[in-house]
Formats: sequence, C-alpha cells, structure tokens
Amino acid sequence: MKKIQMVDLKGQYEQIKERIDASILDVIQSTAFINGPEVHSFQKELEEYLSVKHVIPCANGTDALQIAMMGLGLQPGDEVITADFTFAATVEVIALLQLTPVLVDVDPTSFNIDPEAIRKAITPKTKAIVPVHLFGQPANMDVIMDIANEHNLFVIEDNAQGIGANYHFKNGTVTKTGAIGHVASTSFFPSKNLGCYGDGGAIFTNDDDLAHIIRGVVNHGMYKRYHHDVVGVNSRLDSIQATVLRAKLPNLDTYNNARREAAKKYNAALAGQENIITPEIIGTDDTHVFHQYTLRIKNIDRDALAKHLNDNNIPCGVYYPIPLHSQKAYQDTRYNESDFPITNQLVKEVISLPMHTELDNEQINYITQTVIDFVSKSVVI
Repeated sequence: MKKIQMVDLKGQYEQIKERIDASILDVIQSTAFINGPEVHSFQKELEEYLSVKHVIPCANGTDALQIAMMGLGLQPGDEVITADFTFAATVEVIALLQLTPVLVDVDPTSFNIDPEAIRKAITPKTKAIVPVHLFGQPANMDVIMDIANEHNLFVIEDNAQGIGANYHFKNGTVTKTGAIGHVASTSFFPSKNLGCYGDGGAIFTNDDDLAHIIRGVVNHGMYKRYHHDVVGVNSRLDSIQATVLRAKLPNLDTYNNARREAAKKYNAALAGQENIITPEIIGTDDTHVFHQYTLRIKNIDRDALAKHLNDNNIPCGVYYPIPLHSQKAYQDTRYNESDFPITNQLVKEVISLPMHTELDNEQINYITQTVIDFVSKSVVI
C-alpha cells in the first residue's frame, strides 16, 4: 500500500508533470514574473469556468477576503456577521480593518453558518454577512441572500474551501459558489481543491464598479502607474503560480469528482457505526466538493482516536479545535457560551480523514477499518 498522505500533492503532480514543468520553464524564460500573460489567461479561464464577470487574482486567500471588504467601502465599527466554526482568517481580516466581527453559531449537519442565527444577530450597524462554504459544502445561500436583500446587506462568500461546488437554488437555477454573493474570495493554497505551488488567491464579482475598485486596491491603489486613486495594498498572483493553476483548472471537476467518490466509499464503509456521524450532502451529488472529509465522533474520545490513527500511520486533522469566540484575539464580552451550542459541541467531536484526488480503495479500506477497530473497542463516555 502506498504511504497515506493527508493531501497527496506529489501524486497529483505526477499526473500533470509534463505540462507543469514545461509551463514553469516558459515563465522563467519569459521573465514575465508579475502580471504576465499567464496571470491574465488564468483570470479569463477562471471567469469562464465560474460564469462570473470578473476574477481579480491576488497573493493569497486572506488578502482576497480583506480586499473584498476594502472594495465594499466598509468603515470602522461596521458589523460583519460570520460563522464561529471556521478558520481564523475569516474573522482576522474583519478585525484588521477595524470592523466589528459578530460570530454566530452553525448548522450541525452542514457545519455552515446558521441563517436563523444571522437573523438574530442583525443590528442597525450590520453591513455584511460572510458565509463560509466550509469543508466544500455550500452554505444555505437561498436564505442568506434573502436575508441580505431584506436588510440591505452585502454578502461576501468565503469560497476558500468550496471552489467548483454547484449551488442549486430553489427556483431551479444552478450557480457555482463564489458567483452568488456581491463578492467572493478564494484561496489557492497548495492543499486546496484548486491549489498552486505557493500562495495565491482571487476575488470574484459580477459588479463592474466593484471590480474596478478592487483592481486598484490589489495594486497599491493604482489604475495608472504612480497615480494612487484609492488606498490599496500590494497583493498580486505571480505568473509561476498562475501557470500551475492553468494546468490544474481543466482537471478541477475531475478532481472534485474523485473526492466525491472517495467520500462515498468512506460513508459506505462507516455506515452503521452508531458512534460515528458521516458527512451528509445537502442537495445533489454535485454540491459538496469535500475539501475535507469530516466525521463527528459521538461518545468516544476523539483525541484518542486521532492518536490511534497517527500510531497506525494515518494522518488526520481536527478542523477546528477551538471556537473563534474562545480565541484570545477575538474574545468579546458580547458573547455568551449559550450562543454557540453547536460550535462548542463540534470542536469536541470533529475529525477529518485523508481526502485528496489520489486516494485508492486499499488506502480507504485500511483507514476505515482502523477507525472501526478503535471505535468498536472503545468505552463509551
């Protein structure tokens, strides 16, 4: 059996090695390292894939989220509602811009922000909602967009884990995540479903005026060299990363389908285990893109299971072990523990198994049997 990786980037690279090597060499020989033709070509190809009017590449996913908020003109003290159960980058940029983060609880099935918790958190100072498509499953955008329209709020999609997912609206239309809200951000960190070989990110929008502002923000506020029209940052996707992403983009649907197939095999193998809750797909099979395959372990020592997996050469991850409202940087007297019953439970139960495009049946069988062996011998707590 091949060595099990949490993310097998080398195995994926081997499948596209010839194109990757040639395209990187072309960039080096061209010396067009910043804003070169590869960046512009990738931008256009991703716009076509997402059916979105504007893709603005940038240096990383955290920058993308910050720049999206800067483009919207949010002001210090404006409240931005987002999920308590997610990676810190989502709330980090809110705080960096001196906006006021408002953390709310999540849905226990999808792990995504709870629309009813959003409703309860809205005040006259609320200006935006940031739904995170966590682990690759879209948030409930039908209801979130309705809430935003009702209260005249911006929706900023955090699509760092959801690229390629389809969202099926109740009216029958289908839209890629990242092309639904007023603006969206994504990350091309190497382990993402569409990842480069360093850092990278992008902002998406269908709003022409907002796209114009954002294009200035990513480049020191310049539209014309040495003319600084808006306050900006230095955040650009380099050409080597763009050429890697160009090589991978035509395979993104294939990659996501491979993840879905691996998830189905995990689910089938773990079915019937009363102390294990497997991920549930909300909607049709083409929604969840399984950036992570995350279990809930009920009445069993989750951390002991993680140690058991590691002892058996199976990597795993706990995403995320501490709620954002409990993090030292984001603690606030506005929050009560009773506001976050689902998040507080999830952080004790979740564990993510290896998930990537190169998983094979032998690996999945070994992983799931190792989990079952541990759970079946464990004392229920």
